[in-house]
Amino acid sequence: MTDHQRQAGEGVHSALPFAIELRKICKRFGAVQANRNIDLQVQPGTIHGIVGENGAGKSTLMSILYGFYQADSGDILINGQTTKIKNSHDAIAAGIGMVHQHFMLVDTFSVLENVLLGAEQSALLAKSAINARSALQHLSDDYQLSVPLDALTGELPVGQQQRTEILKALYRNAEILILDEPTGVLTPQEADQLFRVLQALKERGVTIILITHKLREIMDITDNVSVLRLGEIVSTQRTSDTSMTQLAELMVGRKLQSQTFNKVDSTDGEAGIDVQNISVVDERGLTRLNNISFNVKKGEIVGIAGVAGNGQSTLLEVLAGISLPNSGHFTINGHEVSADTPMGPRMMREIGVQHVPEDRLKLGLIKSFTAAESSVLGYHNQKRFNWRMFLNAKVIRNACKKLMQSFDIRPPNPKLRSSSFSGGNQQKLILARELDKSPSVLLVGQPTRGVDIGAIELIHQKIIDMRDAGCAVLLVSVELDEIMALSDRILVMYEGQIVGTVNGADADKTTLGLMMANALDQMA
Repeated sequence: MTDHQRQAGEGVHSALPFAIELRKICKRFGAVQANRNIDLQVQPGTIHGIVGENGAGKSTLMSILYGFYQADSGDILINGQTTKIKNSHDAIAAGIGMVHQHFMLVDTFSVLENVLLGAEQSALLAKSAINARSALQHLSDDYQLSVPLDALTGELPVGQQQRTEILKALYRNAEILILDEPTGVLTPQEADQLFRVLQALKERGVTIILITHKLREIMDITDNVSVLRLGEIVSTQRTSDTSMTQLAELMVGRKLQSQTFNKVDSTDGEAGIDVQNISVVDERGLTRLNNISFNVKKGEIVGIAGVAGNGQSTLLEVLAGISLPNSGHFTINGHEVSADTPMGPRMMREIGVQHVPEDRLKLGLIKSFTAAESSVLGYHNQKRFNWRMFLNAKVIRNACKKLMQSFDIRPPNPKLRSSSFSGGNQQKLILARELDKSPSVLLVGQPTRGVDIGAIELIHQKIIDMRDAGCAVLLVSVELDEIMALSDRILVMYEGQIVGTVNGADADKTTLGLMMANALDQMA
């Protein structure tokens, strides 16, 4: 045990056995050593943060603890007792629950049915449902986890889906809760609510492991923090004894340079995107976009700020050709598009419009495909990737290797399935695929969601390079810091409308936050 680990292990919980103790855990996937001699101790009734770069081994380690993988060597102790965890059933029996980065829910099931799935107490489902409903109501009241039990899960906001996952774990009597990138898909308000839930769980003795790339969250909510780098734990210490800067440098193994990007004024430039009076009404009759008009000049980054769900996603889908406006039109890279003159995603790509979708798993890649296959998804018809009637696998793999090198995608193995990569490395693969095409127009949604701090540096610089090469960039992000750092102009959306415009050089969080809540006039 290191000095840092001794420090972290001292205090009010030191007389109790560790809730979790991992000893010399090793795990290898082929030539990749994912975990190497991991020693980890987690005190009971605390929130323990785990940070590290994409591919550092965080998710692999937690998957071993939850029984998805078995370690090649090493021991797991739960509450001081050596425990064999061969599958998730063993983990649940040991009191471990896990909320995955990508939720394990059946969209067409109700919340109650999702919670019951695999935990039925009787062959009579009606009786099980009655008992579960009562237990879930108590859990909801105790931990501020209000969720409509009869609602279809797929129709719920992301924050409520996440609460459903937490309720599933608590219903199965979890005393140890693992959360993998829990705020990656949450609005700031939903993240605040989640942290209040975690504090309530901690106060009632639940032990929480929090995996996140957001160091501010680590500093705000955790008691102790461990840093993984290249499959090894390089530091464990009390959170109060460290800083975001120190943690960031431990994660990447070097000093980080502060990034400050110049803002440009492209007022008189040629428009890469020109949107005129676009409106979209969905199949339920709800207005998603309401008479939207704006433009993005070539050589300019325009950021869209707003709380998730205010029309940003719909706007990206319309501009990418995935859906059509009900009224209005837009011109993109010189081509006019409307309901009467549609252009699909393939045609958009052919005219130099590249799209990095907000949801990488639904729209960005196919998990069962190899990394090489995902790296050409949407471009597989290009002549260079084909030979006679077949895809040229060797050419595709070599092209993927170059993308992996330029975006530091780990592990750099084109033959691995896309599902085998961490969320951050999946994101980098999609960004590499789209940015490699030297787009004239770039539509990018949540570019650094689930990405570590070192990779954020790289991605931000790549986007700036696109702008400086004359690309018109439309950026959608829930991260205000990201919007402010990159955008030359910022548009604020609220309930499907643009409610304000701010020059990037003049932007401040207070003003943007008020505009996002449509409350700026009230503060005047």
